[in-house]
Order: sequence, then C-alpha cells, then structure tokens
Amino acid sequence: MEEEFYVRYYVGHKGRFGHEFLEFEFRNDGMLRYANNSKYKNEGIIRKEAFVNKIVLEELKRMIEESDILKEDDKLWPIPDRVGKQELEIVLGGEHISFETSKIGSLSEVEESKDPDGLRVFYYLVQDLKCLALTLISLHFKIRP
Repeated sequence: MEEEFYVRYYVGHKGRFGHEFLEFEFRNDGMLRYANNSKYKNEGIIRKEAFVNKIVLEELKRMIEESDILKEDDKLWPIPDRVGKQELEIVLGGEHISFETSKIGSLSEVEESKDPDGLRVFYYLVQDLKCLALTLISLHFKIRP
C-alpha cells in the first residue's frame, strides 16, 4: 500500500484588482494542479493540470523530508495581514501539517521574525516547491513551433 502524500501551496491577497493568488498542489496519484489568478491588465484565471511520474513525486518527498519542515511550528511566524498570506499543507505518510503566515518579500523579513530558523526552513522549501511546480507546468505546456 502506498503512503499518503499531498502538498498544497497558496499565496495570495485581496486588493485593488480583487482576489489575486497562485496555488498549486501535488497529489499521490501524480496529479499536479496549478492556478494563477491575476486581474492585472485584465488577466483572468489560468488553470493547468498535468500528471507527473513517480520519480518526480519521490524527489518532492525527498525535498520535504530533507528540509525538516515537518518538525516546524508556525505559532511564532508573522500572521497574515493586508499584504496577503501563504499557506503550505503537507500530508506525508502518517503526518499532516498545515502552515499559514504572511507573504514574505525577502529573507530580511525572515531574519527579523520571532522564529527566524523555522521561518527560514519554510521560506527555502517554498522557493524550491514553487520552482519545481512552475518548471513542470512550463515544460508540460511548452508550445513547440
């Protein structure tokens, strides 16, 4: 029997252009779902779905496990504010964690927080997850001339 696995990341805010956000999730069956809603210059919501293979899921699990994010707690992290929020939800094996914090603009904001070590783990993992998800979506939907 396969272990449970799920990752969801959301970053967004409600402002002048309405609810703008970026969200993606990886599911145990290999489904990668991506949504980006930006009203800037009258853009609409972009939704993409693709399947990734087992090797990609194993790498994703490795990234999560090696980051030590499963040992962290968000109670001392900045609370979401008018600038926006980030959410990270992970189900890996028997663990289910959920984090919520404000949008982080730079590493200096991490260093000035009440829990710089824990928030740094979150910050770098999120950077890696976004890079992986956006690269996979870009590669999958690349139009060849």
